[in-house]
Amino acid sequence: MERTIRVTGKGKISVKPDTIRLRLSMEGIYPEYDETLQKSSEIVELLKNLVEKQGYERKELKTLYYNIDTEYESYQDRDKSWRRRFQGYKYVHRMKIEFPADNERLGRMLYALAHCPEAPEFSIEYTVADPEASKNELLGKAVKDSLKKASVLAEASDVKLGKIINIDYSWGEIDFVSKPLQEMSLRCCAEDACSPASYDMDIEPDDIDIADTVTVVWELKD
Repeated sequence: MERTIRVTGKGKISVKPDTIRLRLSMEGIYPEYDETLQKSSEIVELLKNLVEKQGYERKELKTLYYNIDTEYESYQDRDKSWRRRFQGYKYVHRMKIEFPADNERLGRMLYALAHCPEAPEFSIEYTVADPEASKNELLGKAVKDSLKKASVLAEASDVKLGKIINIDYSWGEIDFVSKPLQEMSLRCCAEDACSPASYDMDIEPDDIDIADTVTVVWELKD
């Protein structure tokens, strides 16, 4: 019978974020479906014009989620029973744009959003432009940790490690994200989104700490 040892190794890395991901959220309720669709399209067009004036391509503003659904409110009738009243059609549109991590770029973008006719809610995330490189480094460290642990166990058991029989990795999604700020809303101050002015941002995001595991099955030899 083949003798084996199964060891789980853990890899840890700290990654300096180099990309800002700006998530935008817009929603509204209107009495007619066509009006809701039109209003949501107008706001998207407005935001695409805004990012274009900031030096980005319109296609860089990407949709994450879009939905239109009926909206009702609950109310208590005269007989004290609860009923539902139709309010209209509600749209929810969530979008994102990514650009290099730079406080000056961020300040200009937030200023433009604050001075557009429709100021969406937004959140700021810091991430990495090349997550695959970081994932590969993480996996390499996890396998090396497994080898180190297996070698210690084999030596203590007076046996030797042979070839690798199997490597088990979940391939789960790793989220390289740091969120130094909570979700915000900017009030509309003016209609000119082309202004060269900028908010003075001074944000230094912390490194992103990531950990993952790999389980390796080794052959044992005398």
